Amino acid sequence: MKTIDVTALGEILIDFTQNGVSEQGNPLLEMNPGGAPCNVLAMLRKFDRNVAFIGKVGDDNFGHFLKQKAEKLGIDMSNLFFDEEVHTTLAFVHTGENGDRDFTFYRNPGADMQLTEFEVKEEPIKQSKIFHFGTLSMTHENVRKATVKALELAKKNDCLISFDPNIREPLWGNLEEARKQVEVGLGYCDILKISDNEIQWFTGEEDYSKAVKKIRENHQIKLVLVSMGSEGSRAYYGDEMVEVAAFKNENTIETTGAGDTFCGCVLHSILDLGLDALTREQLVEMLTMANGAASLITTKKGALCSMPEIKEVTDFISSDRLS
Repeated sequence: MKTIDVTALGEILIDFTQNGVSEQGNPLLEMNPGGAPCNVLAMLRKFDRNVAFIGKVGDDNFGHFLKQKAEKLGIDMSNLFFDEEVHTTLAFVHTGENGDRDFTFYRNPGADMQLTEFEVKEEPIKQSKIFHFGTLSMTHENVRKATVKALELAKKNDCLISFDPNIREPLWGNLEEARKQVEVGLGYCDILKISDNEIQWFTGEEDYSKAVKKIRENHQIKLVLVSMGSEGSRAYYGDEMVEVAAFKNENTIETTGAGDTFCGCVLHSILDLGLDALTREQLVEMLTMANGAASLITTKKGALCSMPEIKEVTDFISSDRLS
């Protein structure tokens, strides 16, 4: 009997986001815990799921702060390692008028890149129902080896594998290398969550359905989810395509963590329903919940510690349907 619902491997870092200005008119930056794989786990904790994280931070104030915050949320951080030489990765989030983000990373190197294959242990993966990862743990050779080892262990131990490419262009030497590593990830995953711009970039297809078909020509991925921002989301499952509109939210301030919130909700549904016989109605319900939660996270600063409560999401969805 597996005891962990989801284990994620990858980055946990500090997102510095603007929160007001000083008396001198300078931006004030708030230190928000973040990192896409760990954000997904934070949303799963709202459903009371048992989750665990594998990663690395610096042996510095930022790293210990991150561990404390994640543990307070109930995430098992016993496989978080501390690097004594390389500092915790930092990201500075610049938010545009429409809430979209641009990132400046301090990661040359960053501690998350220092995770080694020898630090990836089989036991937490063996105990997991789902293993989740992205591509920030595939940008450099050492952490790439750690990621592939974890993927091989996940396959060996019959985990469902969830993949969110989450491409951050400044962190790659070139986008051809990014494309190569996305291809590796696609070769392992059962569940793919990919954004609209990422799937268009990767396949060269503007039409999402054609893009999914192109991916599936080479990879037998059971469930493909395309997040489309303000246009909502789609699920491709078997011959079925389901689309659910986004929930408009006039209180949106930034979109950090929206995709991770969406992904966490989807993985919760898969834990309940499995991947073998999903109905159209179940897919609609899955996307509706995920879209609602993703809309709510855009009204708050940060991600890891800002995930919406489940009642908050269901009330928001109900009120939108009534309006």
